[in-house]
This record gives sequence, structure tokens and C-alpha cells, in this order.
Amino acid sequence: MTTLRHFRRQTMSPRSSRMLALSAVLTVALAGCGVLPKKDAGSPPASSAPAAAATASGQDAPPALAETRSTMTENLKVEVVGLNRVKGKHLVVQIRLSNTGTEKRLSWPGEMGDRTRPLGAIKWASGIGVLDAQARTWLLPYKPASSPCLCSDLDRDGLGRFIDPGQSITVYAVLPAPSGNPATTTVVTPVGPPMLDVPISEDAPTGDFPDPDADTVTPVTRRLVLPSESLDRSEETADDGKDLQVNLSSDVLFAVGRATLTPKARSVLARTAELIDASPATVVTVAGHADSSGNDAINDPLSLRRAQAVQQTLSALLTRNGVRFQTEGHGSRRPLYSNDSDEGKRRNRRVTVTFPKPQPATQERAATTSPGSTGLTGTTEAHGQPIAMEVTGLRRLPGGLGLLTYKITNKGSSETWFRDLHHTQDWEAYKYQAATNVRVTDVAARRQYLPGRLEVPTDGGVDFYCACTDVSGVRISTEKFAPGRTREFWNLFALPDTADSLQVKIGPFRDLHVPIQ
Repeated sequence: MTTLRHFRRQTMSPRSSRMLALSAVLTVALAGCGVLPKKDAGSPPASSAPAAAATASGQDAPPALAETRSTMTENLKVEVVGLNRVKGKHLVVQIRLSNTGTEKRLSWPGEMGDRTRPLGAIKWASGIGVLDAQARTWLLPYKPASSPCLCSDLDRDGLGRFIDPGQSITVYAVLPAPSGNPATTTVVTPVGPPMLDVPISEDAPTGDFPDPDADTVTPVTRRLVLPSESLDRSEETADDGKDLQVNLSSDVLFAVGRATLTPKARSVLARTAELIDASPATVVTVAGHADSSGNDAINDPLSLRRAQAVQQTLSALLTRNGVRFQTEGHGSRRPLYSNDSDEGKRRNRRVTVTFPKPQPATQERAATTSPGSTGLTGTTEAHGQPIAMEVTGLRRLPGGLGLLTYKITNKGSSETWFRDLHHTQDWEAYKYQAATNVRVTDVAARRQYLPGRLEVPTDGGVDFYCACTDVSGVRISTEKFAPGRTREFWNLFALPDTADSLQVKIGPFRDLHVPIQ
């Protein structure tokens, strides 16, 4: 085709009008692609907006379905103005970006680009996505064979790099629809906290959008893994929504260099056996792992013997039949964390038990008690300036997920840096520094929940990105606060099925007892 899509005219700047007219006669990068079905422009207004249009705020603007504010850029408002399921399998997301300030122009491409994939140039709205909570998957725009993203491009669409004060632009992305045909979903961007419960329309979107069925496209998805661990550090669990991976500490199960289980090992394995009993598992994989110390001649047979010892005890502890075990020994070849620290090595010395995830508990949620405070605020200092924190929500999402949101404010009279949100344990390795220094604890169950992580395959292995607010990397200066400046941060966690409140620890602030909404 010769144009990517058509635009309904709105109030635009002269430059935007010229660029849009030019784009109508140029051959675009996505040659040969069709367009998705669209809503008749003469029909009554729907909940979606024309794509990639520039408009003065408040002039013929479609209503917002949800909104958030940029954590990094002051006066940048982000609104979902269109969320349409097309052909039952695609989703068209339209986002309105507004400059609510009165003085400075705001740059948008660096804000909206996907931090988890290289783009060559930051000019794409590739960070627009949705959270498929049931599948534990982060869905991002399709990648065509001839382009990095099936989404708005500032050069092709004539949007420019800046939004003038009081002005708005609308950008779009085409991506896979979440599984199960939900009526609502969570819309995510790199800009601010996720937007929850956004209604999905079955109507065709207003405007023309590229049809992913008309060209070769690759779905871009990120697996969301939600880790938790026992407070005694005997085991760590990673839940990806399909399988449960229980990493049992070899330091607890075995003596150094041995494959004979310690007296404490049986009680640790008993919990894992209960999880297997509660799951639909017919095959359970037990794999032994070592740290980088020693050599393969020692690590490989030792890791296999340890896996076999765990498998034999688990078999005896199970209360149901029909479970078959596979044992493996991988030595030091599959580390979970960096071997550059003692804690990283300790966590890499493990026996991993993997099986389908058990069904959620059905009992009623009971209130938990916590030694933390009952308020939702805290204070600390950064370079002599008072810093305030307020928890704004701990929301339960579908699929056993939880979203924690909180605000950080510089209450002082001078500009300061507040870097304590990423000062966390050295074994946690992420692509960028992020708000990882946050923990959620079920005190009664003696279990701690760590921030979720997005796993991105690379040629050399896997990169990990925190499912939380970035504070460096592509988000430079997020930790710098002017006097009176407030920023809202977020983290995704797994949440226990039966708790209605949890203990929350954010950086250096006091422990808080936070109800789950």
C-alpha cells in the first residue's frame, strides 16, 4: 500500500498538517500491508481517537478511558483514548500524550520507546503494551519484517519530537490481544504506573491502522516472572503463571561437597511435596546446579547426585500417585544470578524442582498481622533534605498479581538526589537500575515477595528487566528531585491468595502494614 493509514482532520499546527499531507503521498516502510477494519468516520463518536493526530487540549478530544502521569517528565499526562479488539486476536491501543504545562515543550519519543529491545533510533511508540495477567505475559507491538514496530513513528507520522504547552498528540500501537478475551485489561507504558481495568471495545477503531495479517510480523512478548522466598532463605520460588520453579538452597539441603540430605532438608522438601500434590503435575523435573567454583568434573556429577537425592525424598513424601520424575545435573552452566558475589553464588547452589502451577487456594482470605506501622506514610533524608513517602495503593490484579504504587516527595528547600530505591542486594542483576529495593512480606506465612521481572532472550542468554519503575538507563534523572517535586513509582508482585493485608518495606522508610484493595 502507499499510505500506512488515513487521519481524520483535527485542529493541528501548520507544521503537523504539512507533514501529514506529505505522508499521504510517500511510500512507507511497511510496503504491502493492508489496513484493519475501521469505524465509519460519520458514525457517532466511539471510545477511540484518530491515530497520530495533533490537537489542542480540550478541542474535540475523545474521552479518556484511563490516565497516568509520567514519573520522569513533569507535566506529561498519558491517557488511553482507544482500546479496540480487532478480528478477535489483535488490539489497537491509542494513547493521548498531553503537555499540561505552560512554558516548556516536552519530548515524547524517549518516553514511549520500549526499553527492552534495541530500536536503532528512539522514535517509535514501541513501549505501549498490555499486561496479559492470566498468561503472565507483557504484550508489546508487533515487529514487522521491514520495521522495528507496528506503531507510531515520529518521522513517518509527522508528529515531531516535541509537544508544545497546552497541546496533545495521539499515538498508536497494534499488538496481540490478551488471552481469554477479557472485557478489560491493564495498559502499560514506560512512562508511569500501569493503567488498570481499561475497557476493551469490540467496535472497529476510528482511523486506519496497519493490518498485521497482511504482512509478516513477529509478536513481541516478555515473560513475567514473579519471585518469592521463605524468610529463612531455604527456598526461592519463581512463578510464570504456567509453571512453578522451586529453587531449594543446596546450603540448607546438603553439607559442603556432599549429596546426603541434612536433617533440616526433609521439612524444607515437605512444602515442595505439598505444592506438587496440589498441582496437576504428571511430570516433575528435578535439576541440580552449582556455582562457578570448582570445575565441571566435580560440579556435574555432584549436581546430578543431589538432584537424585531430592527426587527420592519427594517421591516418598507425595500423597498421590501418577507423578513421574526427571532428574538432571547441570553443574555451573545455568546460573540464576551473577557469580560475582557470595550471595549470588549461594543462590546458584541449588536444586530446582519444576512442575505445573498449583490451583489457587479456595479458602477465605484472612487478615494477617504485622509488626509494621498502620499508617501509609514514612519519612527519611537525602543529603540533608527531608524526603516523604506515601503508599497510594496495593491492588490485587487477575492471575495472582499485585500492583504497588507509592509517591516520593522532596519536602526540602533544595534540589537533591534520592537513590535508595535501587540500593538493593548485589545479587539482583537487571539491565537497568530500577526501583528494586522494595519488599512485600506475608509475616504469618513467613514469606517475602520480590519485584517481578521481565525476561528478554538475547544471543548470549537472558536479560532481566524489573517490572517496576526504571530509575536510570533510559530513565536518566528519575532520582533527581526539585524542591516540592513528587513522583509516583510502581512495582508488580505476586500476592498470596488468602491475605488481605501485607507488610511493605520501601527503601529506607519504615515498615508499613498495607491493606490489599
